[in-house]
Amino acid sequence: MNDTPLRDFPALIRDVPDFPKPGVRFKDITPLLADPAGFGWVVGTMAGPWLGRGVDCVAGIEARGFILGAALAPALGAGFVPVRKPGKLPAKVIAQEYALEYGSDRLEIHADAVKPGSRVLLVDDVLATGGTLLAARALLERAGAVLVGATVLVELEALGGRARWDAATPLEASLHY
Repeated sequence: MNDTPLRDFPALIRDVPDFPKPGVRFKDITPLLADPAGFGWVVGTMAGPWLGRGVDCVAGIEARGFILGAALAPALGAGFVPVRKPGKLPAKVIAQEYALEYGSDRLEIHADAVKPGSRVLLVDDVLATGGTLLAARALLERAGAVLVGATVLVELEALGGRARWDAATPLEASLHY
């Protein structure tokens, strides 16, 4: 676990109203990531619960999940797999459609990105309604992954995403709003 105190790191997450659509209040983590101590706190806090859990691979969801997942992977002694939006990966892909709180989308991974039986940690920046996390989970499991769990930096509790998650699989959140 990260021994750095929480301090005022949450103050570095700014609300952006009406982004990406009217009525949505976006949690922008980029000021937190721009702060060296803040970014270090993020990596330590998010990696802590998974140390010693046999994580083979970290799967980060586009786009901010890439940043977090890529930073967590070496901290856990694991590889990194990008979970991308459509049309971004050059080789054969498998895909999963899903609904967002403000629309719909699709996620893709390379068909050979995860070896069957690999122990995978799923990473994203924000848990809102849970649609993106659930779609990424379904995609990874179809690829043969064994999901160790999921971790997010921010959980927006009022949107109920955790209730949609399978309680038998660990889900960690560093900050709760």
